[in-house]
Amino acid sequence: MTMKPVHVIGGGLAGSEAAWQLAQTGVPAVLHEMRPVRGTDAHRTEGLAELVCSNSFRSDDWQYNAVGLLHAEMRRCGSIILSSGDAHQVPAGGALAVDRDGFSADVTARLEAHPLVTIVREEVTGLPPADWDSVIVATGPLTSPALAEAILELTGEDSLSFFDAIAPIVHFDSIDMSKAWRQSRYDKEGPGGDAAAYINCPMDREQYDAFIDALLAGPKSEFKDWEAVPYFDGCLPIEVMTERGRETLRHGPMKPVGLTNAHNPTVKAHAIVQLRQDNALGTLWNMVGFQTKLKHGAQTDIFRMIPGLENAQFARLGGLHRNTFLNSPRLLDDRLRLKADTRLRFAGQVTGVEGYVESAALGLLTGRLAAAERLGRPITLPPATTALGALATHITGGFMEGPKATFQPMNINYGLLPPMEAPKHDGEGRKLQPQDRGRAKKRMMSERAMADLETWLTSDALVAAE
Repeated sequence: MTMKPVHVIGGGLAGSEAAWQLAQTGVPAVLHEMRPVRGTDAHRTEGLAELVCSNSFRSDDWQYNAVGLLHAEMRRCGSIILSSGDAHQVPAGGALAVDRDGFSADVTARLEAHPLVTIVREEVTGLPPADWDSVIVATGPLTSPALAEAILELTGEDSLSFFDAIAPIVHFDSIDMSKAWRQSRYDKEGPGGDAAAYINCPMDREQYDAFIDALLAGPKSEFKDWEAVPYFDGCLPIEVMTERGRETLRHGPMKPVGLTNAHNPTVKAHAIVQLRQDNALGTLWNMVGFQTKLKHGAQTDIFRMIPGLENAQFARLGGLHRNTFLNSPRLLDDRLRLKADTRLRFAGQVTGVEGYVESAALGLLTGRLAAAERLGRPITLPPATTALGALATHITGGFMEGPKATFQPMNINYGLLPPMEAPKHDGEGRKLQPQDRGRAKKRMMSERAMADLETWLTSDALVAAE
């Protein structure tokens, strides 16, 4: 008999990953993507897995960084997002950054070519039809209003929302390299081996103060019906950070540590703006941490105050869009299914994870869960000691304690994993300093995660059947 497909709504990172995981385990998937039939305020193409904000998947260091650990776990699970990301990486120091167009094109081509994946370009309005007995909703932070309203009506809950801001992208040939220089912080090499992956633009105190004044005074996009919606701290507009204190930026995205001005190495910069390569050709560079809601005219004037960017030409200016996520600990069960309608699973940012990789990770998990269910095989989520398992635990109730508890978007971090006691001595018996103990603890937790993931994969009936 022909196996019924699992329907995946949304062709972003989570939906693409979910469809891939289904197909790779022998389960047909129908991937519904509303673009180009219906556009969004943030997307500019009709490609699957389009990156609408940064082009960075953040740190690729699996031993000492939680998102790097998540990369490693997803690679081990056959992630299309990580394999396509690796194939289209661009220099970014210790981070994994990708050529956004090449990456999206690769994911799209691989899914289009898979014999068990059918891509349907349509908007799913309202709840899915009753004969769709297994559905993964991976509509992301830009869920269409009709579907969002239907889900809210079904659950009786209000959605939670927050702003997400987009950073500008600059044409490389408009950057004055007589003032800027190439260097990664602390000369750290990234996955591609490049220790000079960033362009750095230095500011002295006077320039920094003038820049802060301009940010505070510049006209911003304001939307009265959004005023009560909080920002997510991981993606704050720079002017919002500035409002928290004049020194906030130079202790955040403009911190000058670990960098030496190649043009004037004896003078320490007061603040530094970094740009990261955005495409494989190296012709486009995005301003790191410079998400903004400044009006477009103000952006060009203010950002050209930055030394090296006086004549900057912008391929894209910053912008602002609204994200929506569910109260997942209340609405989802421990298999990521909607309690009010268990044929619906949810994946990606709509569940309350934040970040590209975290969104794709939820797609990976829901794809595997739906595949096991369709194949009639038992499957368990990865243990909470892994980054994948920790994310699932977070959104299915890990932080719902006490009557005043609130659920907010979360990036993967070591705080989500069960703790381990940091070693007090190194392998040779020497006492470790506090900072070294913390680093050693992260490595211990990462090594435990990879070992536990391997045990889970080895014992998983779904994997054994592949």
